[in-house]
This record gives sequence, structure tokens and C-alpha cells, in this order.
Amino acid sequence: MISSHSSSIIKSASASSTFPPSLHSLAPSSSSSSSSSCLPLQPKSRNFISLKPSAPFHGNSSVPLQKRNLSVVSASKSDDRDPSSSFRGGESFFRTVLQSMEAVYLNRNPTAKAVLELVQSSGNNQICYDHIAFRTFGLKRLALLEGLVDVYLLSICDVTFSFHYPDGGSGVNGPLPRVFISELLVDQMSPQIQEIIRKYTETSGSGKKHAALASALGSLTWGKPLYSEFQQLARESEYAAWTLVNGYAVNHVTISIHRLKSQLNNIKSLNQFIEDNGFRLNSEGGVLKVSPDGLLLQSSTVADSFPFCFSDGVTESVPCSYIEFAERLVLPQYKNLPEAEVKEFHRRDGFEVGNADKIFESTSKEQLTRRAA
Repeated sequence: MISSHSSSIIKSASASSTFPPSLHSLAPSSSSSSSSSCLPLQPKSRNFISLKPSAPFHGNSSVPLQKRNLSVVSASKSDDRDPSSSFRGGESFFRTVLQSMEAVYLNRNPTAKAVLELVQSSGNNQICYDHIAFRTFGLKRLALLEGLVDVYLLSICDVTFSFHYPDGGSGVNGPLPRVFISELLVDQMSPQIQEIIRKYTETSGSGKKHAALASALGSLTWGKPLYSEFQQLARESEYAAWTLVNGYAVNHVTISIHRLKSQLNNIKSLNQFIEDNGFRLNSEGGVLKVSPDGLLLQSSTVADSFPFCFSDGVTESVPCSYIEFAERLVLPQYKNLPEAEVKEFHRRDGFEVGNADKIFESTSKEQLTRRAA
């Protein structure tokens, strides 16, 4: 059996521009350009949290058992000024980029498209995205911040993120989602796997700086790999193999369940509804993934697959993307607030390492080949 955890060291970072009064975001890398009007962001937290140990990968070499680390970086900025006209233009551009990424995602993933339409049609729900997620190869310090975050955070120069939420806006036209970017720590992989990954990422030149554009166009920033190399990566890390053939494509979008207006605004009801309509949910660690504090509840479908034509002429089905669901419960200090007064910032924020580790399995061979319950 192929294990997606085999020797894969993964770090991820999160950013949120979803709601006031504070901005939770990735601090820009030192290589990012910025104007003199930029306000410096001080990291609110940087947490390295151990995930479960990796299993030895299949092959002639051996890699010692290691732990994967998830890095969550956030920053805050005051929100006491009115949005500038220049930023309103930036927001429009931002949404246009998101729309292009979403279009590619929905075109490649019929399950995600069908589930979104199904949930939206049930009670005329307005879909709000909790977050949009990407996978990357981490070959330099904070390499994952280049390109994607430059677009997502619009250089975070002299802006307040006090967005006007369009009435009736749904999906990328609703409240702006958080951003979740994970990276494979390539230096901790086997030498053979490192060689394959570097072979393609190094030929892409400055491609990583155009990650957002590649995602919006549904293109790779490196050449198509050999099928044998894809198989070799998959034996050690299915995460690595997925990233090699999908590049910077959206890995998943997440529906904010508690924002639904119908009876589906409870994740257990939503899960049952999804399964009753014939869709498979990721069963790794149980269908429902619950954070230790019990305030973040998540689930996801099994990824779709699509035919990929490798550079040696072989065409094989490879995993694509999936759709996730998240319910954020009210924080204990706000439990007595009347329901009508509860806002998004009264709810549990951030991401949970244990949940994310299991959600990643949505693209694993084990889940893709599992029969429906």
C-alpha cells in the first residue's frame, strides 16, 4: 500500500483576511517587494507542532522515522482607518484572481462542483468559503510565500481589510476566505526524491513567482514529468507526487458550514446529507475530524481523479482535488452571546494540525480506491 505519509515532511502556513477587527495573515518574505507606505507586520505566532511519525518508504534505501511539522504563522494589523480607493481596486483584482482559480478547480473536479451546487440548492444557501488551500515544494526558506502570497495579500500595504461583504455574495464573491498553504520539506526527503523534485522545479526558473498565475490558468510552471518518476515519488510521498502533476492548482476549497442558512448548518447533518446523495467522504481517522478543544469540526470528500499525459506518452489517472467542510464553534468566552449577535471573530479561528493531517488523506490512493460505505 502506498502511504502518503512516507517520509514526507510538511510545513504549512495560514493567512486570513476574512473579518475585522484584526488581520491574520502570512508575514511577507524578505524578498517580497514593498512600498515605503507598508506597515510592518509582526508575527502573532509561529507554532511548530509535531504530526504523527512517518513510515519508512518502499524502496532499497531507508529513511529514519521522522516527524512532520506544521508551521502556522499569523500577523495582526490595526483596523482603525477607512479602506483607501486604491485598495478597493486591489480587492477587485484579488477577487478576479480567485474567480479564475475557482473556475479551473470546478472544471477539473466534478465532485466539488456537484457538491457546491447541491448544498447551495438545498434551502437556497449562500456559500461562504472558510479557506482555500494549496500545496507547494519547500526548497528555500519561506519559498511558499513567494508568488501566491504576493497576490493573496496584495503586499498588505497601507490597507485595513475592512471589506464590504456583498449582499447575497456567494463563493469567491462573498466574504474573502482564509488561505492555507502547505509545503513539502524537500531537504528531508530521500536523495533520489530530492533529485527528481529539483530536476523540475529548477527548470521552471522564476516559475514559483508566477504561482498565482499558473493556478489561475491551470498550468504547471515546470515540464510534465515521466510516469516512472511520478510513481517513484508516490512510493515515498503521495503529497510529493500530487504536487508534481498538479503544481499550484487549488488543492481544496472549504465551505463554512456554520454560515449556511438551512438545516445543513450543522456539520453532522451536512455529512449525512452528502453521503445520502452518493458522495464519498474521507474516512481517515473517522469521517468527522474534531480539534482537541472540540471547537473546530472538519470533513472532506474523496478527491476526484483525472487523466494525465506524462512526458513519455503514458496516460494515467492521477488524483486531483476535493472539497472540505468546516464548522467553527463559538469560543467559550462568548457562549452567552445571543445567536443573532455572534460574528465570525467570536468563533474558533486558525487551523488544527491533527485535522489537517487527516484531511490531506483525501488525495491518497487508499481513499480513492476505497469502496463507498
